[in-house]
Amino acid sequence: MKRRASIRIASQNAGESLLDFLCDRFTYHGRNEWEELIRGGRVHLNGVAVSSIRPVRAGDRLEYLHPDLPEPPVEKKYSILFEDQTLLVVDKPPNLPCHPAGRYFAHTLWNLLKSDHPMDTVFFVNRIDRETSGIVLIAKSASAAIHCQQQLIEGALQKKYLVMVEGDFSRGPVRAEGFLKMDENSLILKKQRFFTVNGSQKVPKKAKKCCTLFHSVQTCDGKSLISAEPVTGRMHQIRATLCSLGYPVTGDKIYGVDETLFLKFINDRLTDADRLKLSLSRQALHAESLELTHPESGKRVRFFSHLPEDMACFFMNIDMNRV
Repeated sequence: MKRRASIRIASQNAGESLLDFLCDRFTYHGRNEWEELIRGGRVHLNGVAVSSIRPVRAGDRLEYLHPDLPEPPVEKKYSILFEDQTLLVVDKPPNLPCHPAGRYFAHTLWNLLKSDHPMDTVFFVNRIDRETSGIVLIAKSASAAIHCQQQLIEGALQKKYLVMVEGDFSRGPVRAEGFLKMDENSLILKKQRFFTVNGSQKVPKKAKKCCTLFHSVQTCDGKSLISAEPVTGRMHQIRATLCSLGYPVTGDKIYGVDETLFLKFINDRLTDADRLKLSLSRQALHAESLELTHPESGKRVRFFSHLPEDMACFFMNIDMNRV
């Protein structure tokens, strides 16, 4: 499958030459580069390669066929936990993106499923990060996806995670209820911070309410395995909350023991000492179970994924068939 990008020509651009439109709108290529790409047949109007002087018309479908780019290696060995005519439940390994973004296109779960299964469209009900392992739910139709997404919004679709953190989290159940907002003190723009407020404090405008239930599973040699059940679904919710509570996620380059490791990671500058500090090559977060009402049968169904060995090996006598 080839990487493609397409847009519709707006009425205000009608009459411009194809080359002029591309140069004005998409400045990541220069004029000579766009001219070469047009000559090479990588730019189409309404499905046909045309010349650079061809005027564009309102409603024309402009398509750019990206050249094949080298992608970072990923783990491609996913497994199917359940499949029927409505749903597909995948056990995703760590280091596999769910959908195309950035450097990843062919090396994604989306592309693998498109190649391995006869589905015209892959509807992800839940998406987990590239480094997170565990359950991903896919609907096989738009109507099934809407049904599942509505359950997600209403809280009827229940998700549980297992997460390994630094420190002794041996206390009783914790209901972490508060807010998330961008961490203004962080070097990382997308990093979130969890915080609580008392009755007299004002909540910042851009803060988002969140709630996660945590309880301890096992503690061993300075690390703890925790069960996490998100009541709300915010970006980085589990990782950011645990970091703010003082239990950084093992292997996490943003919410772990040292956020500067993320800056070194994206520049491919991690040292052996840095990797030793992380303890794990990826963030130790696993989507363990998912429960919902089946869109067709109306019955409650639950799917379960065992804890991966890279996380289980840190704990004594851990029952991988239980957690």
